[in-house]
Amino acid sequence: MIKQVPKQIAAVLIISSILILASCTSNKKEESKAPSAKTPPPPSKVDAYVVIPKVLSQDIEMPGSLVPFEETELHPEISGRIIAINFKEGASASEGSVLLKLYDGDLQAQLQKLKVQLKVAEQTVVRYASLLKINGVSQQDYDLTELAVNNIKADINIIQTNIEKTQLKAPFNGKIGLRSISIGAYVTPQTVIGTLRKLSQLKLEFTVPEKYSIKMQPGNQVHFTLENNNTSYSAKIIATENNISVDTRSLMVKAIVEKGDTQLIAGAFTKVQIPLGKNNAALMIPSQAIIPKARNKEVIVFRNGIAANQVVTTGTRDSANIEIVTGLKVGDTVLISGLLTVKPGTKVQLNKITKP
Repeated sequence: MIKQVPKQIAAVLIISSILILASCTSNKKEESKAPSAKTPPPPSKVDAYVVIPKVLSQDIEMPGSLVPFEETELHPEISGRIIAINFKEGASASEGSVLLKLYDGDLQAQLQKLKVQLKVAEQTVVRYASLLKINGVSQQDYDLTELAVNNIKADINIIQTNIEKTQLKAPFNGKIGLRSISIGAYVTPQTVIGTLRKLSQLKLEFTVPEKYSIKMQPGNQVHFTLENNNTSYSAKIIATENNISVDTRSLMVKAIVEKGDTQLIAGAFTKVQIPLGKNNAALMIPSQAIIPKARNKEVIVFRNGIAANQVVTTGTRDSANIEIVTGLKVGDTVLISGLLTVKPGTKVQLNKITKP
């Protein structure tokens, strides 16, 4: 006869079985989750550049403009109506030539009137001089007639000066631009008749950064090229502005173009090459090796198979390379690729080494 197991014992057996089963399952999961031994990643393959001294021509290139040697706006000295225009647009004018004539009929009439008065007054002086010798008139009367003559002569000079002002003359030899007036127009001293430019010789204007201002001495030579012309032209510095611009921290420089050319036109954009000397032992590296930081600049140096960050000070830059003033020495190897993935202190493998 089979004995029945008490319910309490049966419950204990069931709970024990469940715990044993759960324990086995947990052990299997832990075994499955146990980390496997990972192999370290291979070193990053990067390109590098060996630092060696090079000859650096320390020139800078700045934008500039060609301007006329002399340039002025033409204005009449007095108001009046134009009765003659004696120049053609775009034509040359010689110094002192009459470019414009205003109406002066009223002034000419006043001049003729004064000339008649002067003739009569001078005759009166002659008669009074004869009478004075025989005491026919007093000395005072004779002096008054002479005063009248002098007053009339002064008035004639004033009228003649005003007549001269009705003519607009060229202040220097040059070329006239476009005119903005026509015959019959009423003009004032504020009216712009045209522009006169002396183009037989040109000036070159450009600016340089503040740190190069001491190099801009009168007599120094610079070279420049045009936008679509590779011909090199020379100019000699004649003057600089007497202060450095607060807004741009640059200095305005003016030079005279030494040789004329039909290709050189006033107002043309130029590229000015400014020689600053040579450095026979400059340390130049590719520009892409520089890592800009908030307060400085860094490069990644390859030393004994390990990448290390190095703070550097940069100098002159050209189209592809940049000068290292401090931070590197001859023979150092800097990375020029993989800069974003390589971390300081990690091993790297050089793929390609550039030795200039």
